[in-house]
Amino acid sequence: MADEMVRKAQQFINGAYDGKLGIDRLSENGETGWSIMFALTRALQYELGITALSDTFGPTTLSTLTSKYPSLNNGTVPSANFAKIIQSALYCKGYDGGDIDGTYNSRVVASITQLKQNMGVDFAYPGGNLVPKVFKGLLNMDAYVTVNSGSDTIRSVQRWLNGQYVNRSDFFIIPADGHHSRDVAKSMLFAVQYEIGMADGTANGVFGPGTQAGLKSHTVATGDSGPWVQLFSAGMILNQRPVAFTSTFTSTLASAVSTFQSFVKLPVTGTGNFSTWASLLVSYGDQARNGEACDGVTLITAARAATLKAQGITYLGRYLTNPDPTPDDQLKHKAIQPGELQTIAENGLRCFPIYQTFGRGAADFSYPQGRAAGQAAINAALDHGFKTGSRIFFAVDFDALDQDVSGNVLPHFQGIQDAITDDGNRFGIGVYGPRNVCTRVSEAGHATASFVSDMSSGFSGNFGYPLPENWAYDQIVTRTIGSGDGAINIDIDIASGRDTGQGSFNPPRGALADIRLASDVIPSMQTDVGKYMESIGFPNDGGLRSHTHETCFQTVVVEYDTVITQLAYRYQMRKALIQTSAYWEMRHIDAVDVSVDLEVMAQFNTLGTFRDSSTGICQIFGKTAVLAWNHAIQRGYEAGTIRDVTSDQDKYNIWRDCMDDDQFAISTVPLIHMWNADGAPGNTIEEEPIRPMRLDYVEDEIFEILRRYQGPAESEATPHAQQRMALYQIMEKYNSISRNV
Repeated sequence: MADEMVRKAQQFINGAYDGKLGIDRLSENGETGWSIMFALTRALQYELGITALSDTFGPTTLSTLTSKYPSLNNGTVPSANFAKIIQSALYCKGYDGGDIDGTYNSRVVASITQLKQNMGVDFAYPGGNLVPKVFKGLLNMDAYVTVNSGSDTIRSVQRWLNGQYVNRSDFFIIPADGHHSRDVAKSMLFAVQYEIGMADGTANGVFGPGTQAGLKSHTVATGDSGPWVQLFSAGMILNQRPVAFTSTFTSTLASAVSTFQSFVKLPVTGTGNFSTWASLLVSYGDQARNGEACDGVTLITAARAATLKAQGITYLGRYLTNPDPTPDDQLKHKAIQPGELQTIAENGLRCFPIYQTFGRGAADFSYPQGRAAGQAAINAALDHGFKTGSRIFFAVDFDALDQDVSGNVLPHFQGIQDAITDDGNRFGIGVYGPRNVCTRVSEAGHATASFVSDMSSGFSGNFGYPLPENWAYDQIVTRTIGSGDGAINIDIDIASGRDTGQGSFNPPRGALADIRLASDVIPSMQTDVGKYMESIGFPNDGGLRSHTHETCFQTVVVEYDTVITQLAYRYQMRKALIQTSAYWEMRHIDAVDVSVDLEVMAQFNTLGTFRDSSTGICQIFGKTAVLAWNHAIQRGYEAGTIRDVTSDQDKYNIWRDCMDDDQFAISTVPLIHMWNADGAPGNTIEEEPIRPMRLDYVEDEIFEILRRYQGPAESEATPHAQQRMALYQIMEKYNSISRNV
């Protein structure tokens, strides 16, 4: 909401510093935000004589301000503009700054006094003078009052930390808004280090060996009192445990500690021992713990299984697929290997499946990609032999910010949930990721258990968030155990018992060639494909497109099933690759495509020149068809005569074949796929070859084939391929059922 005094602050900055701060003019909209805070920071630096201006109120700004003006008031503010910066900042923080008249007047004094009280530093910095650390806190977007349903108890912790430690050189004023955060979590570590006795410059807010050693000698228990108990109760509060902020370790606090220890699977003592301190302060907790679970990328042999059992491990996480077709030695066994689940079962271990493609950024998460992931995981789980009832953990392996969770991760898991639901809920859904991701995905109803990547303690989604209530596995440290043939590098996981994996498995499904669709799966296949296409904006009645879902499905999948089966067998590819590309293109045909076809024919018939365009039910360009057929003939995949790619007549002739003959068009699709797998030789844009066509293509290769059919990576072909991956997995689901009957 616009504020007239914030608008005046923006006008002051624009008028006084136009062209001097190295930033664009501020929009005079009366809205506070980082842009005006950055501008005010730069203005302060300018007034201090700093030449290298920055958005950041960093060490140079702080040291310069401290040396020149350690305490600002009506008698020490050096200029009117200096005072106007303070007045403007007050308004941007929601305080009264006077008339922005360049005076450090009584209204400014009252507001600075109130600001320090809100921060909790009024005893450290009494009165209405503005000191450098408070100035630093003034020039950011932190709140010092409870906002957005914040906790008053958390705010009391924040204010206490500020007041207790603000005079230490590396401690800066944290928000007092009632919400836990990365800054608050780090301030707790500084506070612990100060209480241990670390000097300024040694204390660094890191949970290192010195901090751990100090905590091991500061167990707190019933009857204790003082700052250590205050810090411990603060840690409990910040982990959302229902306790009072106190300096006395009461029996009530001891009871709450016992409950917390039970929740995180620590020995229940009711005391603030080192392991409990560690669980309160850092996401991974005490990394010396042994867990009953592990996960890893290493093949489980009988010798390694024996090592795991000797370590006390029962549950192990293994990956359903490896999207990388040419992994290095370290990752060559990332996916479950043939016979491995049998080895796991024979040795009394239990396996929980993990599904992860690359998933290293927000762009890898969306509804279509989630829909593809869900069905791909189902297909892979069935291939390996996982039984109905197993929970698959879907990975979010990056530092997802809260907006990434809202905009990308939650829609992605909605796609996963839709795939699992459409499959009849044979498998459960778990989420692997930072604490905030796990909590939000679970609260949205998209997962029933969490596998928490707590080892990534620096992730913003771990720093300052409590362990999710539904945690099943808590990943805390990487460790190599065993020796000789039994040596294995694993991630140690604490197990809560909410998930126990599976200890017996169905026989694995082999990489069989596809056969004709079983008649009894066709209705369900048609329904599933239609539901998915509707979910991404393609109504079953066709909408503005030329063909309905039923027409496209019956034409491509049903009418040409025998043809596609024969083509897939001949070229050693999955039928779903052919079905997906053909169906997708036919669903996209509209009146414009039909009009362009007529224009191309008219131009060739009147002028003898060929203007290439995509045509037919598979939307194939003449040049593409020529190059794909020539490639197939040259490689011995097909017999025939080589066409001249420079000849308009040759391109037009094959273009007409693709337009007029549906079977010819469908028969051309797998040739285009094989041509693209070899890098599309002769095309305007050639690409890196991938492995020759085969039945065991991994997700990355499937994606590349689908994307290359439509166009270059930087075009709309990439987001379309992300959508077509889900369509492929649905097609593959029913082909797999048919070939494994």
